[in-house]
Amino acid sequence: MFQLGKTIVSEDILEKDFVCNLSACHGACCVDGDAGAPLTKDETKILEEIYPKVKPFLRKEGIAAIERLGTWVVGTDQDLETPLIDNKDCAYVIFDGKTALCGIEQAYNQGIIDWKKPVSCHLYPIRVKDFTEFSAVNYDRWDICNPACSLGKELEVPVYKFVKEALIRKFGEDWYAELEKVAEDLKKEK
Repeated sequence: MFQLGKTIVSEDILEKDFVCNLSACHGACCVDGDAGAPLTKDETKILEEIYPKVKPFLRKEGIAAIERLGTWVVGTDQDLETPLIDNKDCAYVIFDGKTALCGIEQAYNQGIIDWKKPVSCHLYPIRVKDFTEFSAVNYDRWDICNPACSLGKELEVPVYKFVKEALIRKFGEDWYAELEKVAEDLKKEK
């Protein structure tokens, strides 16, 4: 672990490799698990605003869940989250064949909205936990992502490079530049 500004960062994001391999996992991270995607307070407002524009991209099951539960929910641990369909799929999940995709991101890709998706989804496999004085930035290792780890290793893409755009979105260009410097220094030490 090392400190970077007001973040405590796991070295795993520099040392482990990762590239999503949707052809192997089929987007399982959007349909497996026991909670929705983590949200910030600001993101809950965004979801409320964009829902009418995203709704045409969603499955009827997702629309039903959102209209019953809301565009976001408070989870069992009191965190803000996306709602789930029958405690399984994220309500915003759509499918291309058997591959799960994000309905929000599809609306973004088609220029309907200007918000890509929740930053927690964009950052994955990195998870950020905010505390009073700092944020913890960790690599979330999950068995369903083994194909992504293998592909990342084959392509030699460390986690932090795979999620560069999302890290800049969350922490800014300067923070990311500092992270790259730490990565270079760490590489020289080995």
